[in-house]
Amino acid sequence: MSRFIQLHLLTSYPPSNLNRDDLGRPKTAIMGGEARLRISSQSLKRAWRTSESFKKALDQHIGTRTKSKGVEAYKKLREKGVSKKLAFDSAKAIADVFGKLKQLSKKEKGDLKKLPDEEREKKELTELEIGQLAHISPEEDAAIDALIDEITHRNTKPEKEDLFLLKKKHTASDIALFGRMLASSPAHNTEAAAQIAHAITVHPVVVEDDFFTAVDDLNNGEDDMGAGHMGDTEFAAGLFYIYACIDKQLLIENLSDNEDLANTTIASLIEAMAKVAPTGKQNSFASRARASYILCETGDQQPRSLSVAFLNPVVGTGMLQDAVSNLNEKLENMDKAYGACADKRCKMNADTGEGTLQEIIQCAMEA
Repeated sequence: MSRFIQLHLLTSYPPSNLNRDDLGRPKTAIMGGEARLRISSQSLKRAWRTSESFKKALDQHIGTRTKSKGVEAYKKLREKGVSKKLAFDSAKAIADVFGKLKQLSKKEKGDLKKLPDEEREKKELTELEIGQLAHISPEEDAAIDALIDEITHRNTKPEKEDLFLLKKKHTASDIALFGRMLASSPAHNTEAAAQIAHAITVHPVVVEDDFFTAVDDLNNGEDDMGAGHMGDTEFAAGLFYIYACIDKQLLIENLSDNEDLANTTIASLIEAMAKVAPTGKQNSFASRARASYILCETGDQQPRSLSVAFLNPVVGTGMLQDAVSNLNEKLENMDKAYGACADKRCKMNADTGEGTLQEIIQCAMEA
């Protein structure tokens, strides 16, 4: 079995704002002395792991990333007829397993008495929220549900031995791929088997402004000829280089040594990478795109990105063809300098009709 699977994609997005910074602008980075569009790895991973194709293929093997597990546990206990105090104390003990909980200040607690019952309960439930997002596996979710049933049956708070809810062994594909960090219980951390680079355009970009207006349908134009609303949004278009590296050996270990599940996970990730776009501003731009070019490499050699192929920006009208040419030239030169950087390669080029996505997936699964 080859240890590493490396994936290199070229995907062209029309005018879009897929991944925004704190000011609402498309994210950028300087590379080769030129401004490039950027999509963060976090944005890409979320789009892929929450996509319908990924969830459908990996049904029952997707974790839940949330701060609200304690609130959910409280509501389930209340639905089963457990008293408010017991439900609150039990849910707090469950949530505390997955991280440090939020706390209301003395003033906030004092102000609770002034609130109506419904608002007060909602505010009190804040203390059941985990301070940071916790990625919870299906096995841990099942353990929580079983404990909720036990609390309901016994009508008592969970004992210390009931709260061993964290699992070192699990079958959550998204946790196995992208890892998790539990500050309160480092022993249950999962090292990510997939490394995803920030996507970056192969060419320089200029972020543009789109000024827009909206018309009031009931404005007959007799008294007011102006727009009902005016605004602006920023956008850019680009051909992105996307790179990912999967440690297949680690992925299998993360999935409790289930090689079949690891292969399904790899296939699902590649399909999502090829077909699924980040969701940012899609209603405004409909910037759906599929990968135009994919290169899959497998082997035990030390992985390396080919982003250096675009250190000198691609310019001109034949941008996709030139980007593919630059990528292949850099690949050959790397092999000349270092020796073969992979044991096997497979390519798909939707522009020329060379190869298929299924062949890319098969190449990766056979690694």
